[in-house]
Amino acid sequence: MTPSPRLPLEVWGRRLMTRAEAWADRSRLRRYAYEFLWFGLKQGWACLFGGAMLALILGTFLFWPEEAPLARYDFLVLGALGIQALMLAFRLESWEEARVIFLFHVAGTIMELFKTWHGSWIYPEESVLRIGAVPLFSGFMYAAVGSYIARVQRIFHIRVRNYPPLWTTWGLAAAIYVNFFAHHWLPDVRLALFAATGLLFMRGWFYFTADRTRRSMPLLLGYGLVALFIWFAENLGTFARAWVYPGQEGGWEMVSLNKLGAWFLLMIISVVLVSIVHRPEEEGR
Repeated sequence: MTPSPRLPLEVWGRRLMTRAEAWADRSRLRRYAYEFLWFGLKQGWACLFGGAMLALILGTFLFWPEEAPLARYDFLVLGALGIQALMLAFRLESWEEARVIFLFHVAGTIMELFKTWHGSWIYPEESVLRIGAVPLFSGFMYAAVGSYIARVQRIFHIRVRNYPPLWTTWGLAAAIYVNFFAHHWLPDVRLALFAATGLLFMRGWFYFTADRTRRSMPLLLGYGLVALFIWFAENLGTFARAWVYPGQEGGWEMVSLNKLGAWFLLMIISVVLVSIVHRPEEEGR
């Protein structure tokens, strides 16, 4: 059977890759630099949904006209729907992944309704597309985390070793989610949840490929790094007044580092939800 002819762009791309790899292989330093470049490019591609959402938030903050007939928050809702539709249309996400990401949206919106009612943060602008004090675009910010986790597993061909039994992770994720609500009335058991997370995942490693070499990293370190980058994005989001924390009403200030712990625990919930579709696959020995 005659193989299908390659398109000119594909031929050009493969030639460019071959030349770049040959250049990188001339020294160890070049090889590491080239691999790090691919790592960054692939991470950016995995963050496509979240990056597009953040670009919309910053762009509308800087350029949205005050006299516009459509509220900025409502535009963000429509923009998020458009991004999701395009990702499905171009098969950047599967329908199975979209259903799990919808669970992120629902779980996130429920949390937003509760937290804004308790004054944990506020949405300072008016809008029509909202439930109570929560504009509907907020759920897409949680969905962006789910989209990243689902996509990064495919893009980096992630496999794991010593991943804890799934039922233990489901129990931990449920306890973390409940504590996000219950700590307003009951003792905050966050430290116990950190300890349980450490015990479950401390032996776990994940394996990934950025360029051509298989690399590995402890699961807990990977979750922590993702939580750190979400915290960076949160600082940009509050700067653009997508939402504000107490103390930021009169002017922007950096989000407290204490939020890193909350994002780390949210990462555990996110990984467990995505495992419904992408079951952790064992790395070969």
